[in-house]
Amino acid sequence: MANLGFWSTVRREVRRMTSRKMYFAGMVFVPIAMLFFFVSLLSPGLPLKVPTAIVDLDHSSMSRRITRSLEATELIDISRHLESYDKAMEQVRRGDIFGFFVIPADFEKDVMAGKRPTLEYYNNLTYFVPGTLTFKGFKTVAVTTSGGVVKTMLTSVGADDATAMAMIQPMTFDTHPIGNPWLSYSIYLGPTFTICLLGLMMFLMTVFSITMEIKNGTSPEWLATARGHMTVAVTGKLFPHFIVWSVIGQFCLAILFCYNHFPCGSIFWLAVGMELFVIASLGFGLFVTTVVPNPRLAFIMCALIGILTFSFAGLSFPVQQMYGPIAIFSYLVPQRYMILIYFFVGLDGFPIYYSRLYFAALLIFPLVAGTLLRRLRKACLKPVYVP
Repeated sequence: MANLGFWSTVRREVRRMTSRKMYFAGMVFVPIAMLFFFVSLLSPGLPLKVPTAIVDLDHSSMSRRITRSLEATELIDISRHLESYDKAMEQVRRGDIFGFFVIPADFEKDVMAGKRPTLEYYNNLTYFVPGTLTFKGFKTVAVTTSGGVVKTMLTSVGADDATAMAMIQPMTFDTHPIGNPWLSYSIYLGPTFTICLLGLMMFLMTVFSITMEIKNGTSPEWLATARGHMTVAVTGKLFPHFIVWSVIGQFCLAILFCYNHFPCGSIFWLAVGMELFVIASLGFGLFVTTVVPNPRLAFIMCALIGILTFSFAGLSFPVQQMYGPIAIFSYLVPQRYMILIYFFVGLDGFPIYYSRLYFAALLIFPLVAGTLLRRLRKACLKPVYVP
């Protein structure tokens, strides 16, 4: 009996999904469009040639050499040569440039006289990524210029090049970035953005499919199709969603790791993690619906939580450095565990043993939602829509 109710519910949900354009837009078009948007936006791996300016008040051979060094830096683009600090700051305020480098007047003269002239650089951190990149490019040139000046002074008093370099830089560093040796933003942000977006859309579409039954007064019919079993009604309704989201999720993995060739330790376990992530996200959407069986409030909750996961999931700020009460929220969303699975299994290539708890955590979400189905049953038997 329950088996007949399950398949009847599945067929009913398939008819609903194919009869409304909202399902195609929310479950197919938006996820795929945003996937290609993220992949194309971050395809260079790192934003290069950030527009900046230089204010050269010295106009000496040394200042021109510094300018050429800045122009050779791949992170910044000296697109403007300005005459004063005020003009440069005005262009920063307008958003034409993201920073500027100032070479003071009499810079070469002061260097040769043994004085300590100051090189100044200003970067706009309102836009964090370009501001950080301009800071890195400016600082690299400033440190290199400082070292070159010191080397010139040491060699002028009789020190050979090897001795001068040993005094300027007594230690050298050999850096080996693990997991992302290219320091590519695309490898880090592409999959994590995609995971957070997929979770958000799964929340919203799950809420939409269930709360519309209550809003339109068709929830008693939905429950009757499942022969009165709430568990059968929910699983039958969400089963087509699971199939569609599984295909979309695996397609995203194929684009990221097979087509774009992002580093991946085990594509098999990532695929398994994606399936569990789909189940967890559907369970989370179901949980919100059981707590608030009202379309407007449930949409607001899912949208708010889904957007905040871009921060709470540890994507933009380390969870370990968050305030305790805030960090707790990161463990209440499935995106957090899927991102950790990607880091452990994909980027770092660790054995599955070290991420087993994250796989298990994804199964908790549908179990928690299942404990509240009695509440959803009451709302379905007596549907009341409150605008």
